[in-house]
Amino acid sequence: MAMARKRLVILISGSGSNLQAIIDATRSGSLDADIAGVLSNKAGVLGLQRAEQAGIPTQVLPHHGYASREDYDAALLAAVQQYAPDLVLLAGFMRILTPVFVAPLYGKLLNIHPSLLPKYPGLHTHQRAIDAGDSEAGVTVHFVSAELDAGPIIAQARVPVLPSDTADTLAARVLVQEHRLYPLVARWFCEGRLRCDAQHAWLDNTLLPEHGTSLP
Repeated sequence: MAMARKRLVILISGSGSNLQAIIDATRSGSLDADIAGVLSNKAGVLGLQRAEQAGIPTQVLPHHGYASREDYDAALLAAVQQYAPDLVLLAGFMRILTPVFVAPLYGKLLNIHPSLLPKYPGLHTHQRAIDAGDSEAGVTVHFVSAELDAGPIIAQARVPVLPSDTADTLAARVLVQEHRLYPLVARWFCEGRLRCDAQHAWLDNTLLPEHGTSLP
């Protein structure tokens, strides 16, 4: 008897290029899952158009008008849970999430971050890598915890920082790796190969190192 396909919910705030990579992976069969819904805190963004063109249900939940972050996160959690997801992926969702949202989803909530964590949590990661004189930069996929960009690391992909790089040129090369890495990690999860405990990520029942596994 075939296993039911996993249900994904993806949260976005902008163009949704990583969303598109995951849509493409589900269409090609490399990711055996269905995207049950796409939620955005901003209306009119390109990512919503990408989802609609793919026939995926969308929902906009603006973050304005709530008394607190916690109140918004409670509403967001309720909206996400309506889709009964097996996995929730943050794909450029530009909100710092509170434990109200994170705790009930811990272990099935992933994020992609454009740096080699633990370096450069937060914003402006590419310029910070250039300013620091780093020889390489990259992208990290991790489980989400209550602390910003600090949950158990699953995998990283690296690119060299070139002497001629600007934040934009470096970002473009990192983005290519983002589009490789995120669907792959989602596939590991959907195949039952990936899990986490309070502090560590495990792949194929093997404890991953602090910086996760590296993609060539």
